[in-house]
Amino acid sequence: MTDFVLHGIPGSPYVRTVALALEEKHLPWRLAAVAMGAHRAPEYRAIHPFHKIPTLDHGDYRLYETAAILRYLDHMADVPALVPDDARAVARMDQMISIAACYVAPRISGALSFPRRVAPLIGLPVDEEALAAAIEPAAEALDEIARLLGGDTFIAGDAISLADLMLAPHISFLPDFEEGRRIMAPHANLTAWIARMEARPSMVATTWERMNALAAPETVAA
Repeated sequence: MTDFVLHGIPGSPYVRTVALALEEKHLPWRLAAVAMGAHRAPEYRAIHPFHKIPTLDHGDYRLYETAAILRYLDHMADVPALVPDDARAVARMDQMISIAACYVAPRISGALSFPRRVAPLIGLPVDEEALAAAIEPAAEALDEIARLLGGDTFIAGDAISLADLMLAPHISFLPDFEEGRRIMAPHANLTAWIARMEARPSMVATTWERMNALAAPETVAA
């Protein structure tokens, strides 16, 4: 099978989500790394018309939008299946994917994880007042995910699905800083779930450090 080429910034939760799917499906892939901020450059529009990440190339076929990429990859390899058979489980999976995109990404990754985890590494100032104001909306999103997860092993039931791959990269940063630990603390089920995810070979293969190592040879300059 033709290799898949993943365009994106190492460390991005959305880029990691696609990398996770590729790893879970055991599909051949490589990272065409984009430097922080380079996706805003005019020339990047040839890769993504809206200057977002990630984009996936499969031979001469190019696809963007993470949820669409995940569905495409699930069709590319039958095993392991990452979409449940049960209609309600599929609906829960799709609901959680939407929650991740609409609420988790802006409220948790954008408002908490980026300023606490990423900004200091690239020399950006942290607005402590804005960060403090973001804690309640972030906790609200996390509370709902924990409620929907309940006692299930994975997001949509007993088996891993695309929803787990969408949520894990966002939530895995939370134990790394105090505010994240605080909003995770009431949710033993989410803590157990992220531990199960972190133990998977796909998560080990796509850590920030590992993605940066993959990026080194061909990073697109800002």
